[in-house]
Amino acid sequence: MRQYGLIGFPLTHSFSQNYFRQKFSDDGITDAEFLNFPIAKISEVKTIFDEHPFLKGLAVTIPYKKAIIGYVDETSDEVKRTGACNCVQIKPGKKAGYNTDIAGFETSFKKNLQPYHTKALILGTGGAAAAVEYVLKKNRIAYSFVSRRPAENRFGWDDIDEKILDEFKVIINCTPLGTYPNTDEKPGLPYHFLTPGHYLFDLVYNPPQTQFLLEGEKHGCYIQNGYEMLVIQAEENWKIWNS
Repeated sequence: MRQYGLIGFPLTHSFSQNYFRQKFSDDGITDAEFLNFPIAKISEVKTIFDEHPFLKGLAVTIPYKKAIIGYVDETSDEVKRTGACNCVQIKPGKKAGYNTDIAGFETSFKKNLQPYHTKALILGTGGAAAAVEYVLKKNRIAYSFVSRRPAENRFGWDDIDEKILDEFKVIINCTPLGTYPNTDEKPGLPYHFLTPGHYLFDLVYNPPQTQFLLEGEKHGCYIQNGYEMLVIQAEENWKIWNS
């Protein structure tokens, strides 16, 4: 029985497990299973590798997209450039890390992109934000991060005002704020300054419309959630695991 899995913490609601179980059923795949591995610290992944000899691949989610790199033997160029990995291919004697968030985000993000969307705010600085940064660089979209600790090319949350939102028409939420079950949460932005020219992309997919996206919808913005991105990266993972 081929095994695939997801590591992260917590894993209270797993897109990956539900997606792949449905995929196996729809495609008549009877020799594969998808397991959840909620690990409290990244070092526990060594036990997963040791105890699951039929494991062919791992998906990696919050908070281990950066830390997992220390547990693979080689990495793709995208992982080297982003410092983040969300896909591990496991073969005898070798574990290879890839970043399929890049393909997932770029394909989904570009659908609503307008010619005047030339500057973006990236909310958060974790592994998913690294993939977003990569895509923005590739598409020549200027960007700044927003986080608790202001620094060079990084705003603090309290820095965001009408002037900044007028300048940065794209806002990409890479934080888990608003994810089920904490659906009342949202990034701390002055949403009343949003306009129909803004584009809000939320990497969160559950619920389909977070408070962040509902604020965008209320002000006539372009909005997109993270579901399509996850589907694309899941299929990219499947290709890599079976290549």
